Amino acid sequence: MPHNWSWCRLGNIGDWAAGSTPSRSYPEYYNGTIPWLKTGDLNDGYITNIPESISEEALKNTSVRLNPSGSVLIAMYGATIGKLGILTFPATTNQACCACSPLDGINNHYLFYYLLSQKDNFVYRSVGGAQPNISKEKIVTTLMPVPPYEEQRQILDKIDIFFDLIRDIEKSLN
Repeated sequence: MPHNWSWCRLGNIGDWAAGSTPSRSYPEYYNGTIPWLKTGDLNDGYITNIPESISEEALKNTSVRLNPSGSVLIAMYGATIGKLGILTFPATTNQACCACSPLDGINNHYLFYYLLSQKDNFVYRSVGGAQPNISKEKIVTTLMPVPPYEEQRQILDKIDIFFDLIRDIEKSLN
């Protein structure tokens, strides 16, 4: 690893929190104006639409947390383990999803691609039978190499170039 990089645990690079599901026994908690994401809504890209919503009352009276725009989301349960998203607006999530709002000095896209690279590792470390899961604790203790912010941006520029090339190749094959 380059001398100006450092190893950090994911828990030290941002504010991490698992989501929550307001009780369905209280219909007034649903169909409000606050987007509420379930892991099936994750698309390994930008989250631009979330079909379900909760109310201000649910946000105020339950353990649901409003995650800021730019937060990086990761699925923790079942077939969606490791599925990712980046919020393009503030939103809440259910308990099968963990959100990170990165601290200054950590580019959310750099975190996104690092988590994407770790999907197989998370699936391997999951536990459980019919509904395997990776806990928030396992996620936040994972080590991540962290370059200076400008290098993160340079790495992201290269990743964008390669993904553009991949898209061009896929288009030419169709």
